[in-house]
Amino acid sequence: MTERILIVEDNAMNMKLFRFLLVTAGFEVIEADDGESGMELAKMYIPDLVLMDIQMPKMDGLTALQNLRADGSTRRIPVIATTSYAMKGDRERFLTEGFTDYISKPIDNDEFLKTVKTTLERYHG
Repeated sequence: MTERILIVEDNAMNMKLFRFLLVTAGFEVIEADDGESGMELAKMYIPDLVLMDIQMPKMDGLTALQNLRADGSTRRIPVIATTSYAMKGDRERFLTEGFTDYISKPIDNDEFLKTVKTTLERYHG
């Protein structure tokens, strides 16, 4: 079965790149451009992984993550934070907040796919 990844990203160029990399690697992709619709799609499709931007309209990634973790149906979905505001200590802060992993933007294509695949293997065998 093809693994399903939900991308929650408000930047169209980032969305296009993430989609291209993931589809080319054989993943099914679902897309949302804000945290609110991302939460709704996560509950509807129960993806194998969520890539969550931090800074978004309507609902930021941290709030969306908290809502996903509070819901029994989405609580165990691994969620990787993606952000262009990469500061020293951000990785640790995001992991402490409950994200599964962290990817800074602009991404390194190979590292991006490696992180996605490693996370899926860790959570879904």
